[in-house]
Amino acid sequence: QVQLVESGGGLVQAGGSLRLSCAASGRSFSSYVMGWFRQAPGKEREFVAAITWSGGSKYYENSVKGRFTISRDNAKSTVYLQMNSLEPEETTVYFCAARSGSFYRTRAAEYEYWGRGTQVTVSS
Repeated sequence: QVQLVESGGGLVQAGGSLRLSCAASGRSFSSYVMGWFRQAPGKEREFVAAITWSGGSKYYENSVKGRFTISRDNAKSTVYLQMNSLEPEETTVYFCAARSGSFYRTRAAEYEYWGRGTQVTVSS
């Protein structure tokens, strides 16, 4: 069992930056692929980024490439999402997720553990 708690959300102006953190507790954090998703009201949960257990491989949804950076610190059992050049359309709740195994996935259903989310609001 893994417990995930996100933090770092808030209000930022368009073009600004936020850094989300996800602290994990429970079973060995370093054995999990970690992902970030976001979900707007009435919409499906959308893949944003993922990182393999070693941090050696990172994957991004096309619209965030070059603006968002995912990273992890296994010693601190924490995964981060640095978000730059934020756009108003990216206002939504961001979720941290974990899945067993070595490979990333973009489908939310393939992640076993979820945090409760953190709200990101980008004003125009």
